[in-house]
Amino acid sequence: MKVHLKQIPPEGLHIEGDAPAAILELDDPAIQPKGDVHYSLDVGTSDGGAFATGTLTVDLGLECVTCLKKFTYPLRVEDFAAQIDLDGRETVDLTDQVREDILLALPPYPHCDWNGQNVCKGAARKVTESPGESHAWDELDKLKIKSN
Repeated sequence: MKVHLKQIPPEGLHIEGDAPAAILELDDPAIQPKGDVHYSLDVGTSDGGAFATGTLTVDLGLECVTCLKKFTYPLRVEDFAAQIDLDGRETVDLTDQVREDILLALPPYPHCDWNGQNVCKGAARKVTESPGESHAWDELDKLKIKSN
């Protein structure tokens, strides 16, 4: 995602487009891009630096950590911001900053019921366990600890 600095007018420039999902460099089979990374950015220059702000979106195929079902997750970074020091070059490459913000926005424990439109079979199993079953926390709660 290179931006030519000489093409940015003093009032800034709005750019939109798609970058190939390969820029994300995802090697995890549980996280697969389902399309390109879409960007809508305002870019400008000031005092020896370039900046970009805007939104990033990409649809990802994720795997639920509870039931292992694959599902589509529309990842959206609403507040993308990057500042790059200029050192005489004519272009700046925003690829690393875009990749980093998207990777930081990934859900740490993806669940297939993230939007409430699906019922996770793994989560439903936990809710429907019979009340007579013994759980480790229940047993620990029954402990009577003597204090000195």
